[in-house]
Amino acid sequence: MYELNLTPEQIAIRDMVRDFCTREVRPVMLKSDRLDVRDRTLPRDLLDRASKMGLREMWLSEAAADNLSFCLVVEEFAAADVDLAAVLAETAWLAHVLFDKAMTKPQWDRFLPKFLDDHRYDLAFAGYESSVDTRLGINYHRPERTDAVPATTAVMAAGEWIIEGTKDCVANAPIAALFAVLVQIPGRQEPGVLLVPADTPGVVVRPHDKPWRHGVSGAVTFDACMVPGDNLLKDKAAALLTGAADAGRGVPLAAAINLGVARAAYEAALEYARLRVQGARPIIEHQAIATKLADIAIRLEAARAVVWNAAWASDHPHVFADRSLPDLPLQTMAQVFVSETLYPAVKDAAELFGAMGVMRDMPLQKYVHDALVCLHGGTSNSDAKLRIAESLAGYRRAAAQAAE
Repeated sequence: MYELNLTPEQIAIRDMVRDFCTREVRPVMLKSDRLDVRDRTLPRDLLDRASKMGLREMWLSEAAADNLSFCLVVEEFAAADVDLAAVLAETAWLAHVLFDKAMTKPQWDRFLPKFLDDHRYDLAFAGYESSVDTRLGINYHRPERTDAVPATTAVMAAGEWIIEGTKDCVANAPIAALFAVLVQIPGRQEPGVLLVPADTPGVVVRPHDKPWRHGVSGAVTFDACMVPGDNLLKDKAAALLTGAADAGRGVPLAAAINLGVARAAYEAALEYARLRVQGARPIIEHQAIATKLADIAIRLEAARAVVWNAAWASDHPHVFADRSLPDLPLQTMAQVFVSETLYPAVKDAAELFGAMGVMRDMPLQKYVHDALVCLHGGTSNSDAKLRIAESLAGYRRAAAQAAE
């Protein structure tokens, strides 16, 4: 049954996180001196406090939090600071995929206690290689190319895997305690995924120093890196981690982050419009300002409906089979709609501040930058629209079908 109301548990989680972000996160991340120098340093103590609240592991099957609940958490963090939201979302999502779906029982027994006992045991997926992805492209309406294999290799010798190669743009790389590494194994057609602790000899992380994406990231090199033979995840791990398994119907975490950024800009503009007086009355009482705020509010609510719908559908996959919802990649559609809808809204919110909207020690310039990253970071909207077009045409990729 489709309902618009959140459960009492979802409201309690949202309110708890909102209170924490209001009291603890915003005062630190929005300090004028920090904004002025464009300091994107991740405050480790705030991430530790969020971890101690149980937010990293709330998505594990034992905690039983649903996908919509976690989207609510991510939105609240993104409204306070998008980088904290991105780091938390990456670790929590990987924990859900790795521990609940991709690990064998012995792997689960070895690594889950470490994750639960150490609040700094963050996770990262090392899958992207720029040379391979650039050569591959979208390959619209055709099967995935079998020659586009990872350049990072893993060879078995004396009961251990020897890994060689470099991964680019790895989210959470500078703080990760455990990497899931996409590798090509000689003799296997499909790539495999190996678990590699960050302190393994031969692992070298080079953090990125440019704020061109949310969170923290870096390049990771594996130089004759050796891990035990039983660190190979289940065969379906590669499809789960790359998104091939969900065929665009997964959890819209990126869209939830984007929603949080836009909400922060809107709330700042609304508060300012109530305080700023011009012509003997608050500017919110002027028609031009009121109309612009109304337009931002409409965009925000429409975007929220799209995100919640995609999250709810990912919690209830049967709705596609019984035709309650159209058989479309709702996660991908949410990414496109939200990023293209909310960037203009954030720009309008900044314009309400006049000249102050571009001052470096004000948060609006940060919100505009963050919204631009949402619009252009990750998979481009052009590629995403082609994936949607494939779905409209009834084309299903073999990789997605095999993962199902």
